[in-house]
Amino acid sequence: MAEASGFTATSRLADVVGFVRALQRESPLIRVETLAVSAEGRAIPMLVVGDPAPASPAALRGDDRAVVYLQANIHGGEVEGKDALLMLVRDIVQRRTPDYLEKLVLLVVPVFNADGNERISPENRTNQKGPAQGVGTRPNGQNLDLNRDGMKIESPEVAGLVHVLNRWDPVFFLDSHTHNGSYHQEPVTWTWGLNPNGDPGVLAYMEKTMWPDISRRMREQYDTPVIPHGDFVDPREPAKGWIPLEPQPRYLSNYVGLRNRLSVLNEQYPYVDFETRVRGCYHLLRAFLDFALEHRDEMVRVVREADRRAVARSGSPPGVSTFIVETNQEPIDERITVQGYEMEITEGPGGRPRVRPTERTRTYPDLPYLARFTAKRSVRLPRGYLISNAEPAVVAKLRQHGVVVERLVEPATVAVEGFRVTALTPSAALNQGHYTNGVKGEYFETTREFSAGTVFVDLAQPLGALAAALLEAESDDGLLVWNFFDRALAVQWGRGPRDYPVYRLHDGRLLAREVIQE
Repeated sequence: MAEASGFTATSRLADVVGFVRALQRESPLIRVETLAVSAEGRAIPMLVVGDPAPASPAALRGDDRAVVYLQANIHGGEVEGKDALLMLVRDIVQRRTPDYLEKLVLLVVPVFNADGNERISPENRTNQKGPAQGVGTRPNGQNLDLNRDGMKIESPEVAGLVHVLNRWDPVFFLDSHTHNGSYHQEPVTWTWGLNPNGDPGVLAYMEKTMWPDISRRMREQYDTPVIPHGDFVDPREPAKGWIPLEPQPRYLSNYVGLRNRLSVLNEQYPYVDFETRVRGCYHLLRAFLDFALEHRDEMVRVVREADRRAVARSGSPPGVSTFIVETNQEPIDERITVQGYEMEITEGPGGRPRVRPTERTRTYPDLPYLARFTAKRSVRLPRGYLISNAEPAVVAKLRQHGVVVERLVEPATVAVEGFRVTALTPSAALNQGHYTNGVKGEYFETTREFSAGTVFVDLAQPLGALAAALLEAESDDGLLVWNFFDRALAVQWGRGPRDYPVYRLHDGRLLAREVIQE
């Protein structure tokens, strides 16, 4: 553990397992499940912490405790959250904290990327201050960035996470990282799930209720400055504002937000010492648990109402429900202040600014935080999608996400909206092992017969927004982007790609169908 080394080293997987076993020998409040087995064969532990610790999600039926999921070390070089989570679990089971377990069950994964964590070396992430004995590497054992795997789910780690989300259904999710970017004095940053196709009530709650509350707690209770996660829009003109990362659901905090749940991306600041980073993360975790202890009923209500809206949205009049395919980036209502430095800026390769902080501190007040993604262009959402000749991999991927998938039990002739692909362009460079697709096309209306066995995805389900993000032709992070439909579109001889085999059904007529369960 970091504490045991005087914050000169971070924990290896064996240290984590040994520490948890020692806690289990002194407390009955911890159970351990295996989240996944990594590509290199390492079992990734997930701690189930409760009073009592439930044996399974079924044990929580009739139990009003809310489930909270906390993970760290998704990138093996970003280790502060791992050590902070171990400190947190210890302090909870040894009764050194408020009684969080009175109202909460915690799912804790300290080492999400076990393979990357074990490649510890002082040569990794040399830009950050400590720990002196080194940290691991960013990718997992498949050479994948796990925080880009939210939609395609090609890693055992993210597959395990999604299985946990489907089984345990936590109302709150936190993913802990360490950032590289703009220079500032605050050791802790965080932001929320930003995908604009997520539930507006969840987005508003994170921005307007949770953000100001956590900021106050960090300042008043934990004496730890915190700002939203991001960077200067333009370090040459800081007044232009502060900007977070992109909203695509490949990023796990955005993915969980798209599932109608409260989600957080936490990033520690790498240019302060390791102990400060670990303790700052610990304080943030405590602040969120303090909030959840006080606002459990409210948090549960927010996500349950989001689920109800998702189911009801499919029955909205035509054109009312939409899916955003291009976004504008706008500021949230609250302005922020960043405690930074005066900066020296030179031109780097390609004209990009190269920034170096001086020792002179400087306050950047009243900055817009550009964390609200709004519709630049939207398409109307259907009642559901009919997928002709659906490949098993597509059906399996939808079901892996927890989306309810059905098949027609008799032929149906219906009016549908199709998408004619006019250009299908692979990315210039590999992305996560994919030449991801850029797609252009046009919508058309047609009436066609769909045979018995045709796959149908009804949007009247809690994960309707996620289903749309996976299946919409113009989704910037859907299965079409990630090559799942390449064989259906490819033409070996002839002109251009075939039509996208996913059809929007707007007709309210009922179809005879059954849920695919195998």
